[in-house]
Amino acid sequence: MRRALAEAGRAASAGDVPVGAVVLGPDGTGLATAHNEREATGDPTAHAEILALRRAAEAHGEWRLTGCTLVVTLEPCTMCAGALVQSRIARVVYGARDEKAGAAGSLWDVVRDRRLNHRPEVIAGVLERECAEQLTAFFRTL
Repeated sequence: MRRALAEAGRAASAGDVPVGAVVLGPDGTGLATAHNEREATGDPTAHAEILALRRAAEAHGEWRLTGCTLVVTLEPCTMCAGALVQSRIARVVYGARDEKAGAAGSLWDVVRDRRLNHRPEVIAGVLERECAEQLTAFFRTL
């Protein structure tokens, strides 16, 4: 999570919402890192999770990220939760809850919806205070 927090700091430095993500391979080694790049790219889909999944798939050599773990500083939104299910990621670890748009247990629970063909394990609240403080500090400056 500390690596994801460092990535989130890069997003904040670029004027974007500080969300950072890391994808770990099945053996625990880092496959990819990313941070929000919506402001930098003008791409509404440039969330940290989406970018990290794309980079991990490239490094992994296929789109199925079976056995991999995504670590992200903020609970994934519905778009990112859908991408996590589609990528067949094994586990999602997140820091701060997102009561307004979270889709991994807060507002929705897309990633564990029994109607879907894949349901990753979810571990919530890792370094939650640090992750939430980084977001709060960013929004305070706006």
